[in-house]
Amino acid sequence: MLRWRKSSYTNAGNDPQCVELACPDDERRAVRDSKHRAGPELTFPAAAFRAFLADARK
Repeated sequence: MLRWRKSSYTNAGNDPQCVELACPDDERRAVRDSKHRAGPELTFPAAAFRAFLADARK
């Protein structure tokens, strides 16, 4: 079972409108819509997700 987490910037974690992140293993990162937890998950290579976050922070 994956351990999902949300950003602390989402009203102390109580805002339902955000994405959640899980780390299935060292090589992958998974994201899902917090409003549709039973919905699809998108999985990315960990290195690609780190690059995405670095670009998003610019």
